[in-house]
Amino acid sequence: MKKIRGCLVFLITLLCANATVFTVSGGSAAAEETVKIGLNYPETGPYAKEGLNQRRSADLAAEEINAAGGILGKKVQLVYRDTKANAKVGKETAIELFDKEGVQMIFGGVSSGVAIAVGKVAKQKNKLFFGTVTGSTELTAEEGVKTTFREWYDSYMAANALASYLNSHFAGKKTFYITSDYSWGWTTEDAFRNFTKTTDKNEHKALLTKLGSPDFKQVLAVAKDSQPTVLVLILFGRDLEIALKQASEMGIKANTQIVIPHITLDVAMEVGPEVMEGIVGTTYWDWSVPFKYDYPKGKAYVENFAKKYSRYPTMTGAPAYVILHQYKDAVERAKSFDTAAVIKALEGHKYTGVKDEEQWRDFDHQSLGTVYAVKGKPAAEVNKDKFKQDFFEIISTMKGDVAAVGKDDWVKNRAKVGMPAALE
Repeated sequence: MKKIRGCLVFLITLLCANATVFTVSGGSAAAEETVKIGLNYPETGPYAKEGLNQRRSADLAAEEINAAGGILGKKVQLVYRDTKANAKVGKETAIELFDKEGVQMIFGGVSSGVAIAVGKVAKQKNKLFFGTVTGSTELTAEEGVKTTFREWYDSYMAANALASYLNSHFAGKKTFYITSDYSWGWTTEDAFRNFTKTTDKNEHKALLTKLGSPDFKQVLAVAKDSQPTVLVLILFGRDLEIALKQASEMGIKANTQIVIPHITLDVAMEVGPEVMEGIVGTTYWDWSVPFKYDYPKGKAYVENFAKKYSRYPTMTGAPAYVILHQYKDAVERAKSFDTAAVIKALEGHKYTGVKDEEQWRDFDHQSLGTVYAVKGKPAAEVNKDKFKQDFFEIISTMKGDVAAVGKDDWVKNRAKVGMPAALE
């Protein structure tokens, strides 16, 4: 009997020890009561600020979803990995999230190169991937697959939304491009050249720069010497911060209109209102949008975020917040976590996130959301805000279905690289 009791004690002890395998961070819920979702984002590297705001918004969404009962009764457990804004690393972390962590879907990221790599992994695993901050047209066109969706607006949409302003103010004027040398940079420059009729590269010159460059003085000096009327900085994150500060120090703004295709609050806060004043660009969203146009869900997001973090959410964080809520909605409408069922629930679905109505377009899985053309406010106005974060004046808007490429051109672009006329 003593031996039997001893064995029972040993077995109970062993089972209790192994029970920790099923716990989740921040709680004691059993694994079968949770659903793991991967946030594959740049915690470090040139896009780290954007990554941090993405994580904060994702965490807020997860808290809200769990407080409301989770997804199909399962509490959300976010599992984080750092892509370092590197496509090779992003691919490796995506494989780890799917194979070792067992996540149902992956979202996040602030690089189109990373997004394309992660999208390929998701297709191989037959799991969903949501591109979160990724502007290359290739992600949902030439590289588009059935299991990838994108909430962020692409390069084509950005160029289309800003074209009327640029063409009315600077038609026929010399333009110079400084472009980040990867998929997002290439497709953005191409789109802006086409929409602004600056396709002559002898007249409207360009220089490519490496992602993560520590200094842009040399390329800025070349641009300044060419005396352009417009300087388009196709840079993002820390690269853009450095280039903007140096352009200001070099006096480029005095005679040149600086244009930023994808402009963010993260960058504006780093460089300051004096540098941002008068700069034009486009954005997915701004914290002021729901208050200007009276969007209740957007207002609640801003207020809850500000209460939690003592600052406003950014346009690079908002898509992560929307995606997680949209995933919950699609799974519950499908009544299943099954990939094919969730895709069917998403395709063509109209929804309201943090702005006006959007739609997951069925043929390419691009979100059709309003694009905002903005201009940097005078520094005095920015500084009146309680967080000193009221940087942007909205100069025009364009609905997503108007801004996005049409299906016929989308099919043609896929055909050029041997891709089928429907997502697979």
